[in-house]
Amino acid sequence: MTNPNEQVRLERTIAASPDRVYRAWIDPALLARWMAPGPFDLTRAEVDERIGGHYRIWHADAASGAAMGGFEAEIIELVPAQRVVFRWGFVGPERSDGPVYDSRLTVTFAPAPGGATLLTLVHERLGALAAARPEAAANVGAGWADVLDKLSAALATEVGSGRS
Repeated sequence: MTNPNEQVRLERTIAASPDRVYRAWIDPALLARWMAPGPFDLTRAEVDERIGGHYRIWHADAASGAAMGGFEAEIIELVPAQRVVFRWGFVGPERSDGPVYDSRLTVTFAPAPGGATLLTLVHERLGALAAARPEAAANVGAGWADVLDKLSAALATEVGSGRS
């Protein structure tokens, strides 16, 4: 039986077009509005939008401002407005000097009724993270649920303001 901490699968219907939801995953200015789980702030985002391109997210503690690490990823598949696949690495504040727990993150965007998007997120190959930091692996699903709620809220605000 697979360890439940080794894979996370979530779905959300988001009130924005697949193209807009895809852009929110690729545009650093949009990422800054939602890609920070729990008590973190996103302090920097870099995206090289191409296969083999980097995808880097820096987080800090929202209360103290202390660096908390983030993500170092590589885009391994890119189909605009349909699918993005990453080699996803969790990193601590020391970034490349510390351990990187490689995993695979697949995000798909499918048209849904009313001009919305059915977003499906599958984060797998979390075994190395689960073995080294079981408490962190146990929170991956909750972290993604939190940021997907923030993504939905950020894009709903744009739709409400006419920027869908």
